[in-house]
Amino acid sequence: MKNHEKSVEEINQKIEDGCARVVTASEMTQIVAEMGADDAVHEVDVVTTGTFGAMCSSGVWMNFGHSEPPMKMSRVWLNDVEAYTSVAAVDAYLGATQVSKTRGIEYGGGHVIEDLVRGNPVHLQAEGAGTDCYPLRTLSVEIRLEETNQAIMSNPRNCYERYAVATNSSGRSINTYMGKLLPELGNATYSGAGEFSPIINDPKFRTIGIGTRIFLGGAEGYIVGSGTQHDPRSGFSTLMVQGDLKRMSPEFLRGATLTDYGPTLYVGVGVPIPIINADVARSTGVSDGDILTSVLDYSVQSRDRPTLARVSYEELKSGTIEVNGKDVRTSSLSSLKVAERIATHLRDLIMHKKFLLTQAVEYLSLENTAFPMRARIQRGNTTMRPKRASVSEYYVRRDETSCIHCGLCVPYCPAGVFSQDETLTVTDEPRNCTECGACIDICPQRAITVRG
Repeated sequence: MKNHEKSVEEINQKIEDGCARVVTASEMTQIVAEMGADDAVHEVDVVTTGTFGAMCSSGVWMNFGHSEPPMKMSRVWLNDVEAYTSVAAVDAYLGATQVSKTRGIEYGGGHVIEDLVRGNPVHLQAEGAGTDCYPLRTLSVEIRLEETNQAIMSNPRNCYERYAVATNSSGRSINTYMGKLLPELGNATYSGAGEFSPIINDPKFRTIGIGTRIFLGGAEGYIVGSGTQHDPRSGFSTLMVQGDLKRMSPEFLRGATLTDYGPTLYVGVGVPIPIINADVARSTGVSDGDILTSVLDYSVQSRDRPTLARVSYEELKSGTIEVNGKDVRTSSLSSLKVAERIATHLRDLIMHKKFLLTQAVEYLSLENTAFPMRARIQRGNTTMRPKRASVSEYYVRRDETSCIHCGLCVPYCPAGVFSQDETLTVTDEPRNCTECGACIDICPQRAITVRG
């Protein structure tokens, strides 16, 4: 029964014949625990993974087509968010974290991408120098995604293998890309989907590589290489991915804003793992209790933040971890609910013969490509942001249509307005609100609002 090997071609044939067994990463964890990896390889053909979180290193290449008269666009704005040009006459790259010149950090590239996918019109403004072959100097027009020649999502760094946990030992609240961190270890935030996370299920890249077909933003996409800051020796591998934005869904692409950090984009990614041998079966049997990460003190403004504890994703998902002898409430910046939905949706697509696997043309490297910046910046130039004024006399509301059920809001409310049940669904009880205003800027989706 041991040393059984299957090829991707054989697995695809089983999918087409309707006899492949496809399970989610969570289901595989139970299967391997019950029968072991050597037997599981005979029982399971594909394991589906999923993650849905803020992936700042994301964006879209767009070709707008030539105007009449033609124009070489030297600067481009979409809904007042500037895109990068300087590659060709009518090509531009819109980054998820670029800020609106009129609306500030509450609206940025991630929101424009979501607007495009939703079919909303977007205002395109462009400037050009004016040449003999490209005489037009200015352009102002409304466009829709369907009217672009191409819109290719091209994300340089997605799907961190695991992320450090963020907390704050200082005496004041701080706002970070990991959300708001309350003073004196008042909370801890984490990212990633644990046992559902794609790279966690194949950390040695036995199946994941260039050309691997994936679920990206609601459509098919591909892995095109190792992501930037790829750091497999430390457990921080990343993926570079690409897909057609025109085929994607706003259900799995959501613009967001992190207070005092700025806009970002929540991206849904699912990677199918072909169970080609017992080693792959064993890695896909990973559980949340097996996945360890560090708790870092984000009040220290340095690349080398001190590690306060080592915890598992099982502890993180329980809602409480112990840091320096103190029970600290945890919440996820990612949506575990949507991550599970992605893995389940990808499983169903494969079982219904709507998604076949691809053999990687080159597996990703196990060597590091992430190193510290050699140049040192003088610490005397660093300034601390002033503490934000407190807000009071408000009544809280949660917009169910905007909420992605990440649960980030749960630990922040001292009155227990927000809660998350065993299905990872967030609910609220506004009658419990004491109108302290602590929750106003917590939600990256801005689903929580208050009124006077």
